[in-house]
Amino acid sequence: MTGRTEYLPDIVGGGYGDFWRFKGRYRVVKGSRASKKSKTTALNIIYRMMKYPGSNTLVVRRVYRTLKDSCYTELKWAIRRFHVEKFWSCRESPLEITYRPTGQKIYFRGLDDPYKITSISADSGYLCWLWLEEAYEVMKEDDFNTLDESIRGEMPAGLFKQLTLTLNPWNDQHWIKRRFYDAPKGPDVFAGTTNYLCNEFLDKADRRVFETMREQNPRRYKVAGLGDWGVTKGIIFENWHTEDLTEKKKRFSNVYNGLDFGFAEDPTALVRIDFEHAEKKIYVFEEMYKCGMLTDELSDELHHRIGTEYITCDSASPQNITDLCMHGIRAIGANKGPNSINFGIQWLMGYEMIVDPSCHHFISEISNYRWDEDRFGNTLQRPVDQDNHLMDALRYATESLQNGFL
Repeated sequence: MTGRTEYLPDIVGGGYGDFWRFKGRYRVVKGSRASKKSKTTALNIIYRMMKYPGSNTLVVRRVYRTLKDSCYTELKWAIRRFHVEKFWSCRESPLEITYRPTGQKIYFRGLDDPYKITSISADSGYLCWLWLEEAYEVMKEDDFNTLDESIRGEMPAGLFKQLTLTLNPWNDQHWIKRRFYDAPKGPDVFAGTTNYLCNEFLDKADRRVFETMREQNPRRYKVAGLGDWGVTKGIIFENWHTEDLTEKKKRFSNVYNGLDFGFAEDPTALVRIDFEHAEKKIYVFEEMYKCGMLTDELSDELHHRIGTEYITCDSASPQNITDLCMHGIRAIGANKGPNSINFGIQWLMGYEMIVDPSCHHFISEISNYRWDEDRFGNTLQRPVDQDNHLMDALRYATESLQNGFL
């Protein structure tokens, strides 16, 4: 491909042999963080397009604007990894990648514009392959069926049709589990699971993150470390979904901010919401999630994000609140009080929450926020006190609303 000797396993690494070779219609892989599922898929697409003249690829996420910083970036990385930059051209408006020798293309679309999905056709050759990244974002199976129907028509000898789904396994009630993992497997379905242990490109520090998780938070390690399905037993919030809020947030006028302090191991977590009482909706449109933030850095970040708006903070850190006020931030402490956690949770259950897909950490937390259990497996009336920084920030942001101060 490049005029130089390349050994494919050295470029791609191990753990994905069956995935790489599979040619049936549905190729699904759930995996933990750092399991290289997205990078391997990107490498596979670039390799296949150069191997199979006439093939074209459609890359999809639920929200179009999230593609540039995810799949598009991964595919450009794959091109560099193969040292074939001179054969490819990449443009951003609209997103498109072209294999110069033949004119084959990689197209990018979002499910937020369904017409562009159903009407897509290749300029030349055949639309053979579709990659659905972060497939857990697609909550309705019918939306996937629309994608499935877009890959249709007879293929010439040597080409084949295939849909690849990559996802984090947050929720064991997702239709993907039922359709591809629980049902009997036929020749048209590959459904695999990978994790960070097959990623030989991680360094020791990367692996220590997972080993620490295994020791300190085994429940989370099963999902984020080993790629097992998240268990929905005891899940607290089911009244939410993702939606692109890019246009809506330009009109938000009832904005509230919440902040949970952290530093070394725990992140400092900011959430910004718009509250629409008449619609019974809460729009979660922005987050910040970062460890090791000093006061100067945090105050600069808050000036940039919230300006002169008020922000309700964890009152367990009064000195931090005072420091922010001295830096010109309109920070106030949450009142908390007896049973404030459960009261806040019950109040939030009364509203539909719409979350922008860019709020990755919020989506991860709310997907796994669950009631605690005793040693006999009985549910307790308190949430698990782990990985809940943005959940706490959400309660702080809405505290005045909970108390009736609209």
